Amino acid sequence: MDLLVLQINEPWQWPPETSDFLHEFLTDRSNEESDLIEAAGFAGEIVAINDRLCDDLLVLITDASRSDELRGMAAISLGPVLEECDLTEWDDDPLDHPPITEETFDKIKDSLHRLYDDSKLPKQVRRRILEASVRSEANWHAAAVEAAYASGDREWMLTAVFTMRYVDGFDRQILEALKNPDPEIHMEAVQAAGAQEVEGAWPHIRAILKNRKTSEDLLFAAIESAGYIGGEEAMELLEEFSESENEDIAAAAEEALTYANLDDDIGEEDDEEE
Repeated sequence: MDLLVLQINEPWQWPPETSDFLHEFLTDRSNEESDLIEAAGFAGEIVAINDRLCDDLLVLITDASRSDELRGMAAISLGPVLEECDLTEWDDDPLDHPPITEETFDKIKDSLHRLYDDSKLPKQVRRRILEASVRSEANWHAAAVEAAYASGDREWMLTAVFTMRYVDGFDRQILEALKNPDPEIHMEAVQAAGAQEVEGAWPHIRAILKNRKTSEDLLFAAIESAGYIGGEEAMELLEEFSESENEDIAAAAEEALTYANLDDDIGEEDDEEE
């Protein structure tokens, strides 16, 4: 087995020995840096991650002899499993368990917090640590996000706006970031507005959807956010996009409509219960 097997197949098609292979690969210092970065990314897939791979990734993050890019990738790869653990529980049914133990989950959260607090760590590594750790809420996140956004540093602001998808209480900053001329910060703000259901962002999202010069990546982000915050007007626009000749755009609009309809149904059920 080699990395090519993982490159040419979807994660759900990976062979059963993938986790063992990635462990051996990540702990072999003779491997090329670029290959290690790719392997660290693969290790974060839910179908592969386990306690041992989490330990491997934590070791890479703390290894000062490694490149910032590799250490950052190792940190980012811990994000999905943190979120998965927040969404599932360790109960009596092993088929429903998260892919790691509760002890490893707690270890990751504690380790990332401790590492983030180390101001001597390279900026890129600390940024990736914050971006990963917010996938599972902790009481230190709000202050960290606020400080990152207020820093005035372009890269820290980019990280901050990304993390606002997951950390509540930053509606004002999201609306402010929508006006930022930096295209990457603006893109993150569009996505954060949807994730946090910032209704005040709708006029901006609507303008993006109606602008024929909007780039495809920004259009996809706006379509997704519209399903969360646009109400009936968004539904009409999404219906139009669902009939697009561009299959990817049509699919994105259909997905956004599905969420919008599901959210409406849940809201109606809540009203009936009251």
